Amino acid sequence: MQTTWGRPAGEAGAGWAVVDVETSGFRPGPARILSLAALALDAEGRVEQSVVSLLNPGVDPGPTHVHGLTAAMLEDQPQFADLVGDLVELLRGRTLVAHNVAFDYAFLAAEAEFANAELPIDTVMCTVELTRRLELGVDNLRLETLAAHWGVTRERPHDAFDDALVLSRVLPAALERARQRDVWLPVRPVTRRRWPNGRVTHEELRPLKMLASRMPCPYLNPGPYVQGRPLVQGMRVALAAECRRTHDELVERILHAGLAYSDAVDRETSLVVCNLPRPEQGKGYLALELGVPLISDAQFINSVGTVIRGTSIEEFTDATDADQQLVLF
Repeated sequence: MQTTWGRPAGEAGAGWAVVDVETSGFRPGPARILSLAALALDAEGRVEQSVVSLLNPGVDPGPTHVHGLTAAMLEDQPQFADLVGDLVELLRGRTLVAHNVAFDYAFLAAEAEFANAELPIDTVMCTVELTRRLELGVDNLRLETLAAHWGVTRERPHDAFDDALVLSRVLPAALERARQRDVWLPVRPVTRRRWPNGRVTHEELRPLKMLASRMPCPYLNPGPYVQGRPLVQGMRVALAAECRRTHDELVERILHAGLAYSDAVDRETSLVVCNLPRPEQGKGYLALELGVPLISDAQFINSVGTVIRGTSIEEFTDATDADQQLVLF
């Protein structure tokens, strides 16, 4: 069963590596990292180690009016390859955390490949997605808004070290609220590919729902959900727009429980998670038209922790061998 897509906030981890980068542009590869700050935190959020440096990117620094870094300021600074060894030691065994982690991870991965290095990143967590789950009642999820919400002083916006330090102080408060509200942390796995020539490339982070819709479920679909009965592994679950929980958190629970996530609703769908009893559009409406059961996300969360074991595809395949099948004809 897949266990690395999200985890309960109360489950202990090995620690965090909070990272922020300032870059010369938005596309990793053509654009490079100008400034890097990585803070290693223990499970309680205390800083244990750091790697902080301006970098010589070897390219034009881009929007100086945003990050304040000029070519003259960067020309005598180290290159990424000069400090990647220290960064590897800081990252080892920790979950990489960033505010919009796909951006920072993509740049770190590109720089590592330029330096012919392998970053030991196995899991990442996005604090934008984490705070989205916490229902803070704030106007937006920008870092400065979250800092103000939790009384964290932000001195130099668009400074990698200051942003990483602010995030390291926001993170413990967010984790505590997640524990109080029984919210899952959006920890997700990442992979690396080692080629025959020994070169390592870091796989791109893709949206969870896109990946989940393509994942084969190891269990047979037992059919539609019946109100009042437990969920069964292999059931196909679709998500309507009318949910209080974020779709990513619901997908994490689906995968962890051995259910199958479906991006579409058809007659093979076992249930649709929807908070409206009589939706007038979207996947909830289509479910009613097809006779597919609807349940609220609260009901789904209450049920998904006690899913009944299903019939695995391997067990079904092995149950009747070829000789027994011939007897039937």
